[in-house]
Amino acid sequence: MPSISKKGNKIPPSPIRKLVPYADDAKKRGIEILHLNIGQPDIKSPVESLNAVKETNLDLLKYEYSQGSLEFRNNVCNYYKKHSIYVSPDDIITTVGASEALSFTMNSICDPGDEVIIPEPFYANYNGFALASDVNVIPITSKIDDNFALPSIHEFEKKINSKTKAILLCNPCNPTGYVYSQEEITNIANLAKKNDLFIVVDEVYREFIYIDTKHFSILEDEKFSENAILIDSTSKRYSLCGARVGFIVSKNSEFIQTCLKFALTRLSPPTLALIAANHALNSGEDYIENVIKEYYKRREVVINELSQIDNIKFSNPMGAFYSMIKLPIENAEDFAKFLLTDFSYKNQSVMLSPASGFYSSENYGKDEVRIAFVLNSEKLKNAIKIIKLGLKEFIG
Repeated sequence: MPSISKKGNKIPPSPIRKLVPYADDAKKRGIEILHLNIGQPDIKSPVESLNAVKETNLDLLKYEYSQGSLEFRNNVCNYYKKHSIYVSPDDIITTVGASEALSFTMNSICDPGDEVIIPEPFYANYNGFALASDVNVIPITSKIDDNFALPSIHEFEKKINSKTKAILLCNPCNPTGYVYSQEEITNIANLAKKNDLFIVVDEVYREFIYIDTKHFSILEDEKFSENAILIDSTSKRYSLCGARVGFIVSKNSEFIQTCLKFALTRLSPPTLALIAANHALNSGEDYIENVIKEYYKRREVVINELSQIDNIKFSNPMGAFYSMIKLPIENAEDFAKFLLTDFSYKNQSVMLSPASGFYSSENYGKDEVRIAFVLNSEKLKNAIKIIKLGLKEFIG
């Protein structure tokens, strides 16, 4: 019998989607599942994006440029100018979501066996991207008692060796909701520069900040131009997850040219998706403002409702739209399954993401879950009530 690759067997299942079969079975039983497991916004995409796709009069869906159309990359540059980031179209490679951007990045900067330092918990798919690229993740654990703040620079310094190629951050952070300050980003970037490393920052959630702090991008400081790699996407910002349009941005021309080689092997990003993303970038500023206001309300609901559950801890989301919850149980995955297989309230139940998949360190996060507050306030209240009642029954 043919054998599957060791690499393929090592790639872990997504904690965000691994319980889907249980949710599907619950739906077949007539139970409404409130999805807090996945960062799929329920807010409508910009009407400009949808209309642009509906009204296209193309008679041929041709290949686009591998790096994305010049028009799109110019629009990305104009978007960044509003955020004090000054780049040219030549600094940008358009990708199939931020996922492909991260995959291209790891393959462009690392050889097999090289290492990337990442504060954990981190976006679960970073593990998969690294394993698929034969890269080793070196975790530095942040703590829920510190609201998952960035660990000390000394902790990063201790992990750097001849195999280290980069430090990867997500700001604002998925899954914790932490927002790294300008000082924290600058300290890490200085460390990267000092050690001839890349500093890769996933800034997909840039606009989603709920505290009195302005987002600081790694590309705002020219000093880090040769070391800095920005990962971005239109998915969350404009509710265009299904379009799968992201981009890599860097002023390191050798890095960009290397990424382009990988982009050429997959030919091009999808043409219709680029049309949708391009028109999203041209949508009115009030679209993003209204989206942020809505998430701010949802964040308040999450904090208020979770505060009423005994014996849990949860991260206070400063940005993005996630919170990590530490539960008074040994195995959060068993509880997440229980909610889908054995518990409902008023014919509803909840799907959660077990948090162990957001760590690289073994046995971490086993009593934690991540929730995404991507549902409206009423559904969020119902969902957290179900978690509260479900916990009581699960614990006995």
